[in-house]
Amino acid sequence: KEFMHFATELQRTECKVNELWVSTKCGESDTTSGIAANPTVGNAFDKLWEKGATTLFGETTEITGGEHLVMERCANAEVRAQFKAFFDRYAKVVDDHKTDDLSDSQPTKGNIEGGLTTIEEKALGNVQKIGRKAPVIGCLDKAEMPTGPGLWFMDSSSAAAEMVTLCAASGFVAHFFPTGQGNIIGNPILPVIKLSANPRTVRTMSEHIDVDVSGILRREMDLDAAGDKLLEMLFRTCNGRNTAAEVLGHREFIMTRLYESA
Repeated sequence: KEFMHFATELQRTECKVNELWVSTKCGESDTTSGIAANPTVGNAFDKLWEKGATTLFGETTEITGGEHLVMERCANAEVRAQFKAFFDRYAKVVDDHKTDDLSDSQPTKGNIEGGLTTIEEKALGNVQKIGRKAPVIGCLDKAEMPTGPGLWFMDSSSAAAEMVTLCAASGFVAHFFPTGQGNIIGNPILPVIKLSANPRTVRTMSEHIDVDVSGILRREMDLDAAGDKLLEMLFRTCNGRNTAAEVLGHREFIMTRLYESA
């Protein structure tokens, strides 16, 4: 109650792009995610990094098979060791359950219907969200706050409401959420900006999509234009525009307690 009273009396003030903290997580991924929507986020992340902003990615489960690509992007040996420790900790959780089969959860049935047949395929699309330029400067445990600008990794769940909640708890102020087959997730605190490159999803779930980048697949838009379009929506959101999830009242959140979702 006191937090709400405090927040509602704050007045919007001008800030620079390098003051923004922007996180990302994808949901209901399909082939269009790795081809277009996720690379759009990566393009926007590259441009935010060039301006000195703070960005975050995670979803430890969904990096499986692409973890070597993240390690190659780590800024130094210390960060690589941090990332490997988090990834190995996750792998141990799987091993402790006496299984090397994640087929009940990764890839999801929705992913498979969308054309992603292995976790490796999903991972290669997932890592497109971090762009091509920024080094990973540090790794965070769940809900930890970054200590400076740049691209950060957080050890976090692949479950949408859980991951977005962790980003909100870390202090991020806007969230990019690319979706292939459509996802309705929102958050009570963190504005979730949804983008999709799937023409069918954009048509049938238009009320949930903030940014339509399906023009990439039709060769009506290049990746650079798509990244600019997403950034424009970010700035509009920061200036007060409600996201689709906010307008429709989606306020889902999950606290990671005893176990994180795989």
